[in-house]
Amino acid sequence: MSSRENSREDIERSSEEILEETMKEIYDGLQDSYREDTQEEEEPDMASLQELAEELGEEGQEEEDGSGAEPFDEDDSVIRLDDNEEFYDREEDGEDSFMTDEDETEEEEKKGGSGKGRKKALTILLVILGVLVLAYLGMALFFTRHFFFYTKINGTEFSAQTVSAVESYMEGQVEDYELTLEEIDGGTESIDGDDIDLTYVDGDGVDELLKKQNPLLWITALWDHPDIEASVGVEYDKDKLSEVIAGLTCMLPEEQTAPQSARPVFQDTEFVIQDEVIGSQIDTEKFTEAVNTAISGFQSTLDMEAEGCYVMPAFTADSPEVAAARDAMNSYLGANITYDFSPYTEVVDSSVISQWVTVDDSMNVTFNQDAVRAYIQELANKYDTYGKTRTIVTSLGNTVEVSGGSYGWQIDQEAEYNALTANIQNAETVTREPQYARRAASHEGNDYGSSYVEIDLTNQHVWVYVNGQCVVETDCVTGDPTQGNGTPQGVYSLAYKQMNTTLRGPKLPDGTYEWESPVTYWMPFNGGIGLHDANWRSSFGGTIYQGNGSHGCVNLPPSVAGTVYDNIQAGTPVVCHY
Repeated sequence: MSSRENSREDIERSSEEILEETMKEIYDGLQDSYREDTQEEEEPDMASLQELAEELGEEGQEEEDGSGAEPFDEDDSVIRLDDNEEFYDREEDGEDSFMTDEDETEEEEKKGGSGKGRKKALTILLVILGVLVLAYLGMALFFTRHFFFYTKINGTEFSAQTVSAVESYMEGQVEDYELTLEEIDGGTESIDGDDIDLTYVDGDGVDELLKKQNPLLWITALWDHPDIEASVGVEYDKDKLSEVIAGLTCMLPEEQTAPQSARPVFQDTEFVIQDEVIGSQIDTEKFTEAVNTAISGFQSTLDMEAEGCYVMPAFTADSPEVAAARDAMNSYLGANITYDFSPYTEVVDSSVISQWVTVDDSMNVTFNQDAVRAYIQELANKYDTYGKTRTIVTSLGNTVEVSGGSYGWQIDQEAEYNALTANIQNAETVTREPQYARRAASHEGNDYGSSYVEIDLTNQHVWVYVNGQCVVETDCVTGDPTQGNGTPQGVYSLAYKQMNTTLRGPKLPDGTYEWESPVTYWMPFNGGIGLHDANWRSSFGGTIYQGNGSHGCVNLPPSVAGTVYDNIQAGTPVVCHY
């Protein structure tokens, strides 16, 4: 078997297997040392034990035969008694009791035995510590030439391997090298080493990695597994690599989608943060750099998302700028304005205001004033009647279209813009009419309502309605169209009414007027044009107005002019039609 194959087999062994074998060797050495120490200290001297047994046997025989015993002496008995009395006296006086020689000997033997035990335990402990220190230093020496346990280099484990073993493994792997690209959508593509002329080059790279580890700290690798990312000795054709990268499917424009930043969006009644979308748009520069780094580091896979190969959104859902924008946008949503277009209403609430609050790509919030003005313009288009053509049914039952005039609804858009934006800024809840430049009677049907004056310029007739009831009608004479004084059609509003006044025509150079007409009832509705009594006429209606009409006013018979005057007031609509 070749040395390269041996190296590969060594590398394929797991860190757990190598560590288990090493620790077993240390443990076996400690056990052997312990057995040798205990045998030397605890093994008895058999010759001494035999000699001691013989002496004890002879002493026992002498006691049985009585030989060696001293004769009994009464004086000795007395002395012993005296001694006993003295002993009792001492005990009564509180002095310490005496101890026999045998007791003292036994106590000394116990103390001696205890000291020997402690000494033995200390000796064993020191031996164990010494062995452990030697073993630790031995392992440190081992790791001056080997990588720590659990060491990974570019994702491959090289536990307790030498530099030559690592280099041999890498050299062997070059032949079958392939870099797998893990894409964000779960797909994969690969770059084959043969396509870029990948070769292994001997160098000092792996040796330098070994020199960076501190052998005395080898034990830390048991829980802090070293994971090294480093370039190894490989060479490849970078131009060919660029061509391979350009040909990848993930680099095609149609396969890439642009990222989208997180942003506030309106939901139900408020703005909430919508999560970002990463997309699949490649950052070509970062991707090329990551591929080169992976190949130089001899990595087998490249997680493109983890390595930042994609164009990322500027803001994520956790970005404080997005949260600040959301809060700023929500600050506009507290208002609730109800417009009264009786019997209709228009409501400006959060769902409407949210359309006027915008945020740009830099999370700058803007209250869109143009959008507010556009909304007010929509209200005007819907509810304004001033200047619009009206379709009406006449008193005679004819349907006619009437355009022109000064009467009708007209929203004062500038004033309403100021009022509405103030409501929003102050978060007000209000029900109100819009700001008007002109007012009319009703938003239903014809805006002039049920109280008005109708002047039929074709049939030369006048009707006065109050609350839908005709209170007076009469023939009339209107402006003479043959003289260019025809009464204009349109819907107007009575400006005012006045009694006993003189109507005058244009002023002449000499200070007099072209004509003067004293009237009792004067009711103007279109500048100098109005209704009034005409006591200089004896007949009304028909076709008199053609050739003998007025200067534009509506001439009324004096007998009914007062009734007309009494039933209208300033603001009463006046409808003139042909």
